[in-house]
Amino acid sequence: VQLQACGGGLVQAGGSMRLSCAASGLTFSSYDLAWFRQAPGKEREFVATISRSADSTYYAVAVKGRFTISRDNAKNRVYLQMNNLKLEDTAAYYCAAVWARQNIQTTNSDEYGYWGPGTQVTVSS
Repeated sequence: VQLQACGGGLVQAGGSMRLSCAASGLTFSSYDLAWFRQAPGKEREFVATISRSADSTYYAVAVKGRFTISRDNAKNRVYLQMNNLKLEDTAAYYCAAVWARQNIQTTNSDEYGYWGPGTQVTVSS
């Protein structure tokens, strides 16, 4: 299984950025997908998750209303649209996959068995 995130970079505060994560080696539509992030010196934290059929999403309070997670099962991709970016959004962003669950409203990274390498998002003032 491989997950590969891309789309990170440098953006000014208030700007937008879209991350993409391509998956291979798994039956994509059988997995819930999520984005996590980790800032320097901080623990990895949950950002957003989407159910396998895209009928349910769940967001961290810090990003709700600014970020949107989506997926395209035909392309084996999950996306994170980030709007109104803030300095505190600066972090390495990781996509992760877990076999579809009954309840997606969990934020525990230990649940996720597959991870991709991070893509760095830096928000400048």
